[in-house]
Amino acid sequence: MQPMRVAVVLGHWRNYGVETLVLNLFRHIDKKRISFDFIVCDGTREEVPEQEIHSLGGRVFYVPQYTNILKYKRRLVDLFRSNQYLIVHAHMSTLSVLPLWAAKSARVRVRIAHCHTMAGKGEHAKNVVKYFLRSLAKVFPTNYATSSRLAGKWLFGPRVPVHYVPVARELSQLRFDPVRRLRMREQLQVSDRFVVGHFGRFVEQKNHLFLIDVFSEVLKTEPEAVLVLAGDGPLVDRVMSYARQKLPESSFLYLGIRSDTADLYQALDAFVLPSLYEGVPGTGIEAQAAGLPFIFSDAVTDEALIIDSAQRLPLTLGASQWAKAICAHKGDIREDQDVRMREAGYEVSEAAENLARYYERLVEDFI
Repeated sequence: MQPMRVAVVLGHWRNYGVETLVLNLFRHIDKKRISFDFIVCDGTREEVPEQEIHSLGGRVFYVPQYTNILKYKRRLVDLFRSNQYLIVHAHMSTLSVLPLWAAKSARVRVRIAHCHTMAGKGEHAKNVVKYFLRSLAKVFPTNYATSSRLAGKWLFGPRVPVHYVPVARELSQLRFDPVRRLRMREQLQVSDRFVVGHFGRFVEQKNHLFLIDVFSEVLKTEPEAVLVLAGDGPLVDRVMSYARQKLPESSFLYLGIRSDTADLYQALDAFVLPSLYEGVPGTGIEAQAAGLPFIFSDAVTDEALIIDSAQRLPLTLGASQWAKAICAHKGDIREDQDVRMREAGYEVSEAAENLARYYERLVEDFI
């Protein structure tokens, strides 16, 4: 018996939060029952891990960019009809309206809109589009999903039944390991220093300039501290330029795009996320799974508070108070948080099984 193929619609493949979650779920879902076809906008082919997807039994289809709406829709309608999908699962938050419009035109029975984030401060042009699309969010889906309950309520409203898919990870890969910690700190040449980290896409949302200001204040208390940054994005040059203005060259490391973040978390002493808006951040889940103190802004949903050392701070407190909160964690003894994270539902094998059952229930309703 062939597995049920689900059309998983993404935008551009960036190898960040949404793509990481969906790929992790696919790695752990029961392939005898469910397989994924990844539908991705053309233009980021080099980022897509096609070889791994194919080795797991999945497929990848490239479609025109959604900025050309009619061409995008026509290609999706053709794909949905030719592959006769029972389920289309769109992971594009407010933009899910576009692929689900095509799915309804192709008479796909189960059309899932999945919300990962919401509108936030500092992106006025984007927010105009998001609020417009939010008004259409319930026109084409038959079902709703979210990885942040707050974001789900923002997009779909408080009375709509929404399936929750946690930002799950393979917790065993992130579990605190003192041997890995020593090795990574030696590799980074930060063995005796207080190490503050941030991994993420260099975009306005992540508020990197404020992070640099905060770390400048950290150095007043901990002059040997070091800031470790990883990721890429349109603002990386601007952020690095600002860092060179505000910080001594020896006090920060920019590592670019890394595939070994599970090891990098081990080297840190605190993880900081001063986002202007966010659903449940995957990096925050990973940091806590590694037993790290996680300091994040009150613009991030409080669903991200899991372990005792996690702390949610208003951005209005300012850089010096943020620095004080971070420095308070110097000398913390890291603890294994595996049981706590599993109890909170962040083990990806369990999340994948729950997703498989969800798909099967939705299809059974039509039989």
